[in-house]
Amino acid sequence: MESVTLLVVLVALILLGAPIGFTLILLPTVYVLITDVAPLILIPGQMFSAIDSVPLTAIPFFMLTGELMTSATITDRLVDLSQRLIGRMRGSMAQANVLVSMFFAGMNGSVVADTATVGSLMVPAMKRAGYPPAFSAAITAVSSTIGGIIPPSIMMIVLANAVGISVGALFAGGIVPGIMIGALLMTVNYFIARKNNYERSREPFNLRELARSGRRASFALLIPLVLVGSVVGGIAGVVEAGALTATIALVVGLFVYRTINRANCKSAFTRAFRNSAMVFIIIAASGPFSWLLTSLGAITQIEEWLLSFSANPIVFALVLVVFIYLLGMVMDSAVNIIVVGPVIVEVMVKAGYADVQAGLVCIVGFLIGSVTPPLGVAYFTGAAIAKARLESVAVAMLPYLAALFVLLFLLVIVPDFTLWLPSAMGFFR
Repeated sequence: MESVTLLVVLVALILLGAPIGFTLILLPTVYVLITDVAPLILIPGQMFSAIDSVPLTAIPFFMLTGELMTSATITDRLVDLSQRLIGRMRGSMAQANVLVSMFFAGMNGSVVADTATVGSLMVPAMKRAGYPPAFSAAITAVSSTIGGIIPPSIMMIVLANAVGISVGALFAGGIVPGIMIGALLMTVNYFIARKNNYERSREPFNLRELARSGRRASFALLIPLVLVGSVVGGIAGVVEAGALTATIALVVGLFVYRTINRANCKSAFTRAFRNSAMVFIIIAASGPFSWLLTSLGAITQIEEWLLSFSANPIVFALVLVVFIYLLGMVMDSAVNIIVVGPVIVEVMVKAGYADVQAGLVCIVGFLIGSVTPPLGVAYFTGAAIAKARLESVAVAMLPYLAALFVLLFLLVIVPDFTLWLPSAMGFFR
């Protein structure tokens, strides 16, 4: 009963607008003061333990890389390249929106950054082309989930640190699901665009123009190749790779594209470290909150309940996906991945799944939750950029969320989708 009360209070405070980090610290602090089960010094001790990890220092570098790429107007080049690749396909701007998110995912690793950056360019253009604001917001928000799945992914680093999984293996395993999500969203786009007779580009596919756009974006595309290649290939650790790509991004912006000056460089550093601080506050706050859940027996109860369905793989997969979706609807994805993610990984490993597959199912599921009403942060961001009513955006998202639900189910029951590439790269012997 105490566990249920705790979760109800947590969700209520979040719905009332309380800062997530503050809420996660407040509840265990109040519990310790009321029950006196432990000294109060346990709270800051748990907070320190949660962030006392070297791999987490890669997060600011990934944030900085994305901000520098934005300041260097890389996104404009990626939009042009995406539109050249799409050609005259029906709903071409909606399709380009997905492709840009896939390219941008390899430079940032953040769902919110993807939504805000891609949305600021694509949503106004889509509205001018006749797309409804709600649809523009929906596809921008949903496609941003790729930003946390195609490596580099901040949430992969966080979860890998929490459960002891290889970051390189998670990076390698995220590539195929990320591409699958992009292809799935573009397929749904196509049918919606045909049904509603949305625009198509006036310019047909042209190999020469595609090559020109590719050259203009070549240095931008080099960054994810260097980052993922160095980590997955074992050449560098995740921290070193993050520092290297941030340096490359700075050099490209300053000396190749020459679009970064002192002012926007300073702004990029400021935004990157401010956003990193927000992530670290949530990670630190999750320490005492996880301790509280364990003390109340909530972790054990969740594990036992989920494992009770493990005798039937199909039923287990369905229950797991519904559970992840429901949590995503009421709690922030970062909190879910940090607090509940290790529990789900533990449950899936006990049920016979590989830890890399379990980690990726957890990450994909909770990142989908970041766009799921009523609390998905990317859902709010996309609606705000498009100036669309929240309920209209929620309705426009339904076909995409249904398709992603099916995909997440397939990731649970078909291990090869997440394990084939890590295995081919030698992470499993």
